[in-house]
Amino acid sequence: MINIIGLGYIGLPTALMMAKYGIKVVGTDNNIELVTTLINGELTFEEKGIKELFQEAIANGIEFTTEYQKTHTYIIAVPTPYLKENKKLDSKYVVSALNSVLDICEKGAAIIIESTISPGTIDKYVRPEIEKRGLVLGEDVHLLHAPERIIPGNMIYELEHNSRTIGADSPEIGEKVKGLYAHFCRAEIVITDIRSAEMSKVVENTYRDINIAFANELAKICRMDKMNVYEIIRIANKHPRVDILLPGPGVGGHCISVDPWFLVGDYPDLTNLILTARKINDSMPRHVLGRIRDIMREHDIRDISKVGLYGLTYKENVDDTRESPTLQLLERMDEHLAFGVKVFDPFVKKRIVDHQFMNFEDFLNEIEIIVIMVGHDHIKNNMDLIKDKLIFDTKNICTYDVAYKL
Repeated sequence: MINIIGLGYIGLPTALMMAKYGIKVVGTDNNIELVTTLINGELTFEEKGIKELFQEAIANGIEFTTEYQKTHTYIIAVPTPYLKENKKLDSKYVVSALNSVLDICEKGAAIIIESTISPGTIDKYVRPEIEKRGLVLGEDVHLLHAPERIIPGNMIYELEHNSRTIGADSPEIGEKVKGLYAHFCRAEIVITDIRSAEMSKVVENTYRDINIAFANELAKICRMDKMNVYEIIRIANKHPRVDILLPGPGVGGHCISVDPWFLVGDYPDLTNLILTARKINDSMPRHVLGRIRDIMREHDIRDISKVGLYGLTYKENVDDTRESPTLQLLERMDEHLAFGVKVFDPFVKKRIVDHQFMNFEDFLNEIEIIVIMVGHDHIKNNMDLIKDKLIFDTKNICTYDVAYKL
């Protein structure tokens, strides 16, 4: 039996996938409301294919509880935020889950950490907790790190088709855990040491952050000299060795916008490029705010409540709002005492910010400027409803020539 700790965006899909393939799974979370919802047969977030997977897992006997289970294999998939004051990993959730496991686990149990962690986290925070109890690593308990590699909006497909990395102290234990993941992972599964596994995941997301920052800096340069950044990128990408990403209003989510800070926090003297990229991407909501101000001035609009932000999630066609550029923009507006901007997102079913509308037409009736912050299919399919508005399209999805761009 596998006890999966943490039933959020990472832990729940993993639990369901393992149960689908006949593995006995018990999912544990200390959030009573979340667990109760799952026991009642309801999901806590939307995701392509997850409803069908949920039903298969239930049919195969998956269980949900707030209690940790006494067993031989654990997967820890709890949140790993960073401390804003120094950008270092906040390990409290991992350490708490680990200690709860150590309280009850069988001798020789394998503890697999899927949460994204900074390089050296297991050495600094996890091994000492085990040693404090007088337990022998490699005998009483086995540690592994198998960082998740899935993205909201395509989680189910990527669980099966993305390569996985397993960091282990012992190649033999690594092979056993590889066999566990091989039940559902059709791609290559690489076994390495724990620190390399930690670093590889952070490097993947940092690489993407740096490339996004390049596109965003190009957007600022082109805006300064009245050039079309999208046309320039389109032409440049015709070169066989060039693949520039498109700029956007900022970087959100719990991976790309967070993981690079782990390296900055741990290696402040060695991360000049990474820090610059983070600053560029974090500056984009402020850049969007400046563009909104310019559009308002151009059209003599003085009431900020006539501005509507479309999209609250951090990417298209998901309900995940973690670190979203829109929330970052609202924070910048609040700093400048710019209250009253309207907000709408078809994927966010609960009110999480002020002046959030739950009906699209009501939202449109209250605004003159619509700022497309997220490229949901919903807005792509409803362009005819916004053609009479001033459109500021930060995602380059609008086909109207009159639309303002980054």
